[in-house]
Amino acid sequence: MEVLLRKVGRKPGRAVVGRLLRAPRKGNVLVIEFPDGLHEYVTTPVRRILRLCGQDVYYLQTANSRYRLEVRSGDAVSLEVGGAR
Repeated sequence: MEVLLRKVGRKPGRAVVGRLLRAPRKGNVLVIEFPDGLHEYVTTPVRRILRLCGQDVYYLQTANSRYRLEVRSGDAVSLEVGGAR
């Protein structure tokens, strides 16, 4: 599935568009493959996952950063959405 990943916060970076290789889960890294098929964007382990109700937009908090993940096309993402501890 094609996704758009954008960093949220004081220093937002450029948007990353690519194919999500595996669904983000708490404790695992998020891996997005670039369209060229040669490069990947890998985050630090995911701490929290929040979903906007009724939309395919997710907010992820990792060990170092916060991201907004928007599903552009493909099947629905099956995520383990959990609360804060």
